[in-house]
Amino acid sequence: MGRKKVELKRIEKKICRQITFSKRRNGLIKKARDLSLLCDVQVALLVFSSSGKLYEFSSAGRYLLLFMSL
Repeated sequence: MGRKKVELKRIEKKICRQITFSKRRNGLIKKARDLSLLCDVQVALLVFSSSGKLYEFSSAGRYLLLFMSL
C-alpha cells in the first residue's frame, strides 16, 4: 500500500506552519549533507524564513558560499 498524495497548500495556523517549516528545513539540510557525502559534490543551501531569518548549509565549510550576480 502506497502513501496518499498530500495536497500542498499554505498552512493557516501560524504555530503549525512554524513547526512544519522547522521539520522540513532540517530534513532538507540532511538531504543536502547526504548528497554531498554520497556523490562527493559541494552543496550550498540557503533558506530564508518568512520572518527573513537566514539558515545556511555548505558542504565545503562555513562562509565558503559564493554569491554571483548576473
